[in-house]
Amino acid sequence: MRRIEWAGLDEAARSEALSRPRQSRSEELRATVEAIIANVQARADNALYEYAKKFDGASLAAIEVAPAEFEAAEAALDAALKQAIAEASARIEAFHRACVLQPVALETAPGLQVERVSRPIQRVGLYAPAGSAPLPSTVMMLAIPARLAGCRQVVLCSPPRADGSLDPAVLFTARACGVQRVFKAGGAQAIAAMAWGTETVPRCDKLFGPGNAFVTEAKLQVASDPQGAAIDMPAGPSEVLVIADDSANPAFVAADLLSQAEHGPDSQVLLVSDSARLLVAVERDVLAQCAGLPRASIARQALAHSRLIRVDDIADAFVVSNRYAPEHLIVQVRDARQWLDAIENAGSVFLGPWTPESLGDYCSGSNHVLPTYGWARSCSGVSVASFQKQVTVQACTADGLRAVGPCAATLARAEQLEAHRRAVTLRLTALGDDRDTRGAARSVA
Repeated sequence: MRRIEWAGLDEAARSEALSRPRQSRSEELRATVEAIIANVQARADNALYEYAKKFDGASLAAIEVAPAEFEAAEAALDAALKQAIAEASARIEAFHRACVLQPVALETAPGLQVERVSRPIQRVGLYAPAGSAPLPSTVMMLAIPARLAGCRQVVLCSPPRADGSLDPAVLFTARACGVQRVFKAGGAQAIAAMAWGTETVPRCDKLFGPGNAFVTEAKLQVASDPQGAAIDMPAGPSEVLVIADDSANPAFVAADLLSQAEHGPDSQVLLVSDSARLLVAVERDVLAQCAGLPRASIARQALAHSRLIRVDDIADAFVVSNRYAPEHLIVQVRDARQWLDAIENAGSVFLGPWTPESLGDYCSGSNHVLPTYGWARSCSGVSVASFQKQVTVQACTADGLRAVGPCAATLARAEQLEAHRRAVTLRLTALGDDRDTRGAARSVA
């Protein structure tokens, strides 16, 4: 891990110190994904069968998961895991239900009612990665808010294993969370199938879920096509930034850093502290703990482009963090909550020594599908609102139009949109109101 003295860096060096691993969007990657998408569009299910054989080594009898496979998955899981999934699901549902946007209705002028109502996105597609680490937790994080939002069609794609089955925990969780149909398809081909539909996979209006570089590229391509599908957010490798002072337990901090480093070789972890002693202790503990991890080789690759940053005081650490805009921000300092107002850019925040980021990944109730790669400056994590559209409604009485119509007509005249103006003034004339709308409009309450 690279050690950095923040105070001694100029602006260019600070930007470099907070740089992320370069995301691969090579021409080769773009062209490969473009070809996969075109093949799925042209050959539909046949392309999915071929890609399952080519990329996953699976000779599929069917793309859609059959009822018997759900039952077999449930029987294959031990009771403790099923109970943990049920427990985590209950917390996730409780928190997301509490965060549902409420309708708004306001009389902005006498006789003029303006409202905002929520409507579900009708058809949504969820993607659950598999690869070296199947993620049933991602199924919970996507399927539960989709159900709470009232989406009419919820489907899930996940890469098949070599024997043609899906991960049992992913299947069990999908059924438990109300996913209606599950398909054995991974990578860019799954994204294409959900975006445009095949004989088996239904077409979706919006796609959700993380994935590798091919999945990310496919999501960007389908989102850029007017005939494709919207996506949840731009995605990059997993990341965490920890702010810690000399009160922090080095072993705790090291464990938190490694919990993200083991995600993938392009993950990034940063520690920012005003204590040189803590930085040394954490680096030592990271190396010691990493040696005993099953995914140690992956974690070491991530650690190679991670940072240990010393600042002059903890206030500077929050300046660094806001500039980086981490996916996950862990605050292990004295009176951690007092610093909450200083946090402007972060996907999800974890306060205090007893709040590991792992809780948010699995069972605290918050969502773990979060903006990465600096998108926390402008994007939020997935929520029920991600699966909904916010629709405004207005209803005006005759008296309301008399009150606000002149304002609209005056503004339309200023913008030289005569048809807009007449849509108002014709009605005012019909009401017997012939006031000169070029004058000042009435104030709006």
